[in-house]
Amino acid sequence: MTQAPLIEVKDVTKRYGNLEALRGVDFHIDRNEVVGLLGDNGAGKSTLVKLLSGINPPTSGEVFANGVKASLNSRQDAESIGIETIYQDMAVVGEMEIWRNMFLGRELRGKFGFLKENEMKKITLDELSSGVDISGIDSADQMVGSLSGGQRQAVAIARAVHFRKSVLLLDEPTSALSVRETNKLLDYIDGLRDKGTSAAFVTHNIYHAYSICDRFVVMSHGRKVHDIRKEDTSVEGLTQMVINS
Repeated sequence: MTQAPLIEVKDVTKRYGNLEALRGVDFHIDRNEVVGLLGDNGAGKSTLVKLLSGINPPTSGEVFANGVKASLNSRQDAESIGIETIYQDMAVVGEMEIWRNMFLGRELRGKFGFLKENEMKKITLDELSSGVDISGIDSADQMVGSLSGGQRQAVAIARAVHFRKSVLLLDEPTSALSVRETNKLLDYIDGLRDKGTSAAFVTHNIYHAYSICDRFVVMSHGRKVHDIRKEDTSVEGLTQMVINS
């Protein structure tokens, strides 16, 4: 018997007044899968990510988590079904240490309510070192504001993986990174399957998507126009799908 997708939306629409940003979209993410979400500006990619994140609830349509009907009316709804979103701004607090960002709102406390700082610092470094080799982080006490863009992305992803989020939504995560940082981040995303985490990767860079994704969904003017597996296409084929959509 085929397992139900981790996350699935069926026939979802999103309207802003007279503007229909999503038009009857079907989209799903399976276990141990990285899905590339492609399309030109205005295609609806970011709107779909915001919908899945609980930020912008659908106007109509259905949402399922592991085959069970669910709601996406808030960020808490999304988190409760295992979705974590990482935006270009990385959703980290620059004025806090790395370990505080890692456990923000989910701090480990002892019997009398005191913070388990040493334990949280150790977990933070373990997660960062086991996931991606990022130079320049040798202490969990470093301020996030002192980190590079790639390092901040690594902190945000490590946090999501540590708290066992089953799906990561990555909205243009490489747009502000150097070539070196981009390559390391792509390697990290590629390794998420081994951690039991799936992902949707929104990008304009088809080469980046093709290097790490298992399947590609191409959107145009709020609709899904292609849904194709990697083995059934090529970089050139994907490029033509986006251009001609």
